[in-house]
Amino acid sequence: MDFGIFDALTLLGSLGFFIYGMKIMSEGIQKVAGARMRQILSIMTSNRFSGALTGFLLTGLVQSSSATTVMVVSFVNAGLLSLIQAIGVIMGANIGTTITAWIISILGLKVKIAAASLPIIALGFPLLFSSKSKLRSWGEVIIGFALLFMGLEALKSSVPDIRSNPQMLEFLANYTDLGLISTLIFVGIGTLLTIIVQSSSATMAITILMANQGWISFDIAASMVLGENIGTTITANLAALVANSHAKRAARAHFIFNIFGVLWMIILFPLFLNGIDSYMSSTYNASPFQDAEAVPIGLSIFHTTFNIINTMVLIGFVKFIASIVTKMVPIRGEENEFRLEYITSSFMKTPEVSLEEAARELAKFGKITARMSGFVQALIKDKKLKNRSKLLKRIKKYEEITDRVELEIADYLSKLSFDNISEEGSVRLRGMLSISNDLERIADLFFQMSLAIERKNDSEAWFNETQVKNLLAILGLVDEAFAIMNENLDMEYSKVSLAEAVSKEKQINRFRDKLRKKHLKNLEKGEYNLLSSMIYSDLFSLAERIGDHIINVSEGVTGALARDEEDMDSGVVKNPQ
Repeated sequence: MDFGIFDALTLLGSLGFFIYGMKIMSEGIQKVAGARMRQILSIMTSNRFSGALTGFLLTGLVQSSSATTVMVVSFVNAGLLSLIQAIGVIMGANIGTTITAWIISILGLKVKIAAASLPIIALGFPLLFSSKSKLRSWGEVIIGFALLFMGLEALKSSVPDIRSNPQMLEFLANYTDLGLISTLIFVGIGTLLTIIVQSSSATMAITILMANQGWISFDIAASMVLGENIGTTITANLAALVANSHAKRAARAHFIFNIFGVLWMIILFPLFLNGIDSYMSSTYNASPFQDAEAVPIGLSIFHTTFNIINTMVLIGFVKFIASIVTKMVPIRGEENEFRLEYITSSFMKTPEVSLEEAARELAKFGKITARMSGFVQALIKDKKLKNRSKLLKRIKKYEEITDRVELEIADYLSKLSFDNISEEGSVRLRGMLSISNDLERIADLFFQMSLAIERKNDSEAWFNETQVKNLLAILGLVDEAFAIMNENLDMEYSKVSLAEAVSKEKQINRFRDKLRKKHLKNLEKGEYNLLSSMIYSDLFSLAERIGDHIINVSEGVTGALARDEEDMDSGVVKNPQ
């Protein structure tokens, strides 16, 4: 048989065609329902059974367990799903991925969908030029569906004809009669192949095609399917490499769930396959051991039954699995608060998921900046020079950290702006850029306050009791504003109201005005020295400016600032209130 480099490249290209079609369809569906997926995952995972159902439906929808598990890892990373909720969804995803095998078995190998692929593309292509992002996403779904089956047809035609080339059959035959060792060898081959192509659906398609054309027997094909269940966990674990400890635990749980299922199935392997053979012989009058055309249906039954039983067996041990992975991936001290914890780069991640991760990162960013208020208050109260020196260094460190965090978040969001996101997502993205900038400016202002207090260190006289009380009072109002801001950052953005934030910002302004009037009167009486009065005035003015940026953050959450920018860009100028 002549199977040269060109033929090998054709085979790889066909595989890429299939995976690309699946990826386009999957991403299109995620874009169509991205925001709803986020709500579904939070609402329908109240218990492990509803979580498993959610995972099944989601994977059946996107036709990729890898996409589902990576999304789950992203949600865990973003703090939207707990570990126990995630494990339930992952279990359901394993059942949902078996739908691909049934599509290929019933449709892909019998109905020539590939023949209708070009007309299907003709229907989806005009949608790509729609002004509405949702219609463009539906166009991607339709075209991806057609490309998937065109890729499948290309795979079928590019696979070598083994029946006409016994030498390749002889190569495989060397490893098919070794009993349990053969099973383990082909479990390993299925695992390796899935790791290489990064898609259990694609590997399942290859396995069915190989068995259907007589390459391998039914039991060997089933062994490869078991390997695919292990290999498919690699994608989520790769995505979790740059994620936080909670996301790593979710990925490890996926691996443990699948590896345990493969272990008990290997023990019962002959009995299980004989049961499928008996069922198919009585129902379809065809044995997958004897008839190559019956193998696709036999593999689909095996794949589905195995995953359903494995889920039914282990769904009662979700908490036990969670405790195992918690020990496997311990949190060393506290999660490093000075690095991006939620933002990751994951396979097949949609802008909606990316925005959710950025939102969680901004919520953490808000808490970091709010902490600086306590440092400044301690700096004002503490008269010991040594203690103040430590606090000054700490504030400077935090200011440097916020500079870096703001830069990294802005860089991440600017990359997202090039993606095909919805108009609502675009408004949210611009709001997040504004939030990030305002949080960094808040840290800068706290740093300026610390520098002002540092100048005071050179003065023999410290703030008097009234000044200290007033400064702590206005910073106390700032803390209340921070609490409202952080609550807004933690909420679903669409549910945030500005009323409470605006009220608190006005209260800070009124208090600042009151301090300014009182301060000017005291200056007239000559109660303060010049340096002390300047620093005192600078501090309560800086506190009020921090309040301005805090309200800007809440406005960024509601999208008010982004919409104001749109009005300015369109030439609409609103009357100031």
